[in-house]
Amino acid sequence: MAIEQYAAPASLQDALHHLRGGEATILAGGTDLMPQSHAGKARFGPVLVNVRRVPELAGIRIEDGALRLGALVTMSEVLRDPLVREHAGILAEACDHFASDQIRNAATIGGNVCNASPAGDTLVPLLVLDAVAELAAKPDGRVQTRHVPLAGFFTGPGRTLRKPDELLCAIRVPLPRPGFVARFLKFGTRPALDISAVAIGIGGVRNGRSLSGARAAFGAVAPVPMRAPATEAALEGVALDAEAIARVAAVAREEIRPIDDVRASAWYRRQLVFNLTRRMLGDVAQA
Repeated sequence: MAIEQYAAPASLQDALHHLRGGEATILAGGTDLMPQSHAGKARFGPVLVNVRRVPELAGIRIEDGALRLGALVTMSEVLRDPLVREHAGILAEACDHFASDQIRNAATIGGNVCNASPAGDTLVPLLVLDAVAELAAKPDGRVQTRHVPLAGFFTGPGRTLRKPDELLCAIRVPLPRPGFVARFLKFGTRPALDISAVAIGIGGVRNGRSLSGARAAFGAVAPVPMRAPATEAALEGVALDAEAIARVAAVAREEIRPIDDVRASAWYRRQLVFNLTRRMLGDVAQA
């Protein structure tokens, strides 16, 4: 479809006005949208809305007991920000493995979430952090906001619960409890530039050799980035000796739903998840 109108709103109100009707394409960093459009995988709507000038979508701050990351925050900003490193270090760790410096300078956290790739680098750590999507729309002339936990936000490859007239304004990360630790591990041919064959995030409050409030998430092993409740239950409060670590890793291997593709076979992904989960939990036990 040919673009009939281009808009560069300078306020959230104006941006939401252009999204009314649900036929607009949203442009932020463009690092996913433009390659997909050139490859024929994405089609522009009649209205192209460039949201880069909307101030309400920028910045990182503490707000109402949560770390709020504006949807326009770039991967480079996430990587460098002291609040992220203090309260969401696993997210900074993932951004350090995100593409190249040039892409990190343009790619936005909101774009990575809305692209909804099963292998999206920031999605696994955000799931571990219990992140919530902040969405806004203006269906009747008034701004209406809703919050959707990311654990239920993704509905399939490239699909989310965001409605066509809604704009992702921010990602909210509840401030972790004292003693919370989390690790991210991405496996691919190269550490950053490749799409991951598997990605793993594990977190919880460390009590000696065990974790309470355990969280586990996996990427590139199912149609959507997934929280792993069975793995979390197996991990909760367990003293992480060699036998327990192997048992938790085996649960993770069976909980994922991988496919065969050009990056790895389903069998190989299961073995990667087993071995890498075991390695990560071994690091936690020895810390």
